[in-house]
Amino acid sequence: MNNTDSTKNTADALVEVVLPGKVEPEGLEVRQGALPVAGPGQVVIRMEATGISFAEQQMRRGKYYDQPPFPFVPGYDLVGTVLTTGAGVEPGLAGTRVAALVKVGGWASHVLVDAADLVPVPEGVGAAEAETVVVNGITAWQMLHRKARIRAGQTILVHGANGGVGTVLVQLAHAAGVHVIGTASPRHHDTLRAQGVQPIDYRTPDLTARVRELAPRGVDAVFDHVGGPGIVRSWHLLAPGGTLVSYGSASTRDDEGSKQLPVLKLLGRVWTWNALPNGRHAYFFNVWAGRALSKNRFRARLSADLAQVFAALQRGEVNAQVAAQLPLARVADALRLAESGTVAGKVVLTP
Repeated sequence: MNNTDSTKNTADALVEVVLPGKVEPEGLEVRQGALPVAGPGQVVIRMEATGISFAEQQMRRGKYYDQPPFPFVPGYDLVGTVLTTGAGVEPGLAGTRVAALVKVGGWASHVLVDAADLVPVPEGVGAAEAETVVVNGITAWQMLHRKARIRAGQTILVHGANGGVGTVLVQLAHAAGVHVIGTASPRHHDTLRAQGVQPIDYRTPDLTARVRELAPRGVDAVFDHVGGPGIVRSWHLLAPGGTLVSYGSASTRDDEGSKQLPVLKLLGRVWTWNALPNGRHAYFFNVWAGRALSKNRFRARLSADLAQVFAALQRGEVNAQVAAQLPLARVADALRLAESGTVAGKVVLTP
């Protein structure tokens, strides 16, 4: 991994991780520079925890469907303390712990964020704990309650139940009284059983039959981050009136070619299935949907939903699943660990 300007004092300098292009994890660059300055309506956050999600894994390969041009600083979300405030921002916000969804820019010691995008982190919730449920928690909550609209007594199938989003999905579903079937590799099955999940090996050739044994009439919702040909199987596993929520294309992560094509294929299937007169529904979930139409409405919804997730965390309905904590300087190791598929929960980066 490359380092530049390493002689500067990190106490009064910005430290950030730059993705210079399509590189292996060791090709990420740790750079130093001047601290950002808060403009009107902005704050500077001293980052305490940021995370590695599937989005960054795609971005490293140039595969995220709307990533910015290289070079840029990755980092989908972060938790930290407001250091300074700009004009028009309540000065009392300084010193408070907040969370923010930023899409890019989070892998830095100090991050410039619009004050309107901040969500307060409740007292007693640690930075790493909160970080595990920012993008993962918002995604899980909105898919469960805004898209699938799950109800107590229903049965759902969660693909990748041991992953960052999957872990939160499972726990929020249980809190709502929903029965969960989860796919994962066998090494995670004991952990899933301890969480009340009925596990299935995602590689088993008779996955459909196994799900049908557990849910003969089909499942009420499927949450699929895999995409590819398997999305058709997910659709056929639905019970009458069921809902498929697709939220990724992990199966195409290492493929060459267009980064938009896998998403366009998923959208095409979703539109086709929703046109069928069978009472089932399909969605392609995008956490940023609606932001371009109304920032205020988007922000209000995101803040309300993340507040619900933080409350569930406080009540113990959701347990923070920190797979590992590593400093920014070890981002290459952290990214390799996150991409290995061997850990449960989220890999967190700290300053």
